[in-house]
Amino acid sequence: MGLLDGKNGIIFGIANKRSIAWAIAQAVAREGARLALTYQGERLKENVEELAEKLDKPAILPCDVTDDEQIGSVFQNLKEEFGQLDFIIHAVAYALRDDLEGHFVNTSREGYRIAQDVSSYSLTAICKYALPLMKHNGGSVVALTYLGGEKVIPHYNVMGVAKSALDMSVRYLAYDLGEHNIRVNAISAGPIKTLASAGVSGFGKMLKHHQENSPLKRNTETAEVADTALFLCSNLARGITGEIIHVDSGYNIMGMSM
Repeated sequence: MGLLDGKNGIIFGIANKRSIAWAIAQAVAREGARLALTYQGERLKENVEELAEKLDKPAILPCDVTDDEQIGSVFQNLKEEFGQLDFIIHAVAYALRDDLEGHFVNTSREGYRIAQDVSSYSLTAICKYALPLMKHNGGSVVALTYLGGEKVIPHYNVMGVAKSALDMSVRYLAYDLGEHNIRVNAISAGPIKTLASAGVSGFGKMLKHHQENSPLKRNTETAEVADTALFLCSNLARGITGEIIHVDSGYNIMGMSM
């Protein structure tokens, strides 16, 4: 019997086979969950459809998380398809490339707005539309964040500020939704090679630094993040909400390198 047998979930943010969101999809499906996957735009549709063939007939839905109408349409479809929803994975983040280079002080007003809208506010919008499908039986919401929302990571810039807002959104949503037995948590993963991380200048040096200076002396694997997400979506984590769980080989505890 799987940890998520009989559970329905939706995953936002799969881009390709290297996506952390895809690793999570595989982990929760392995444990019996029925899934819906979203994609943004035709460019990513083909990737998601190809990956979906490896799962047990998931629902595949278009969704631009900056468009409330599309978010509402997704959950209307889920109401008809699933009836109720048990968990949500939020793995969505975006910032303009120009705002991930150079100095944070030069962030454009529009770039700041875009990063906050896509990377932070989208979690709140998704929870708002998902609430009617979750409030009767409770459930779990899991977002993906990063240490750059807590401490300065060179070249992470405006995305770090957006992740900081995401972290606080997790806490406020945990408070708001707790009365419905809906838990809201985030996973702060160590640096992993994905489509999103490719936009961060000096990412190769970041990987090397983490490997050399984390207590476990290795980089984070997508499977480690996926298993943590699986735990948070399951009944094993029924007493945990409002937390930022670091899955980064312990790097976050370090105050300096030797």
